Amino acid sequence: MHSLVDGNGLPLVVLLTAGQAGDSPMFLPLMGQLRIAQPGGRTRTRPDAVRGDKAYSSRAIRQHLRDRRITAVIPVPDDQKGHRLRRGSAGGRPPNFDAETYRGRNVIERRYCDMKQWRGLATRYDKHARTYRAAVVLNAVIAWTKH
Repeated sequence: MHSLVDGNGLPLVVLLTAGQAGDSPMFLPLMGQLRIAQPGGRTRTRPDAVRGDKAYSSRAIRQHLRDRRITAVIPVPDDQKGHRLRRGSAGGRPPNFDAETYRGRNVIERRYCDMKQWRGLATRYDKHARTYRAAVVLNAVIAWTKH
């Protein structure tokens, strides 16, 4: 289960993949699905900032965000820091990281925690992905109506 949420922890996009699929390869498809209706008619497809964990620290994701003028609030993993430092001046500058803004990333973890309170979502009783996705979407609808 891969999800984009807003600053209040309300789900905006939810995608399902196989259990062994990683998070970072699904980032670009998630961003491609992002559509936020605005009062006044224009649909918004670009958030102000993206807060992600270290799994999303890749050149492709950072370049995609830079191309779309989206602020990346993603920490750099220790192994990437080490590679850059080993290369010396050829390693380039470290990417910007705002630790204060990163503190707000816990909303996605709280969203997953709320979803996993449904036993059917936590243990995946459903045989078909279509049925499981329906339960995930129903959980998202309930979250939006409670808000």
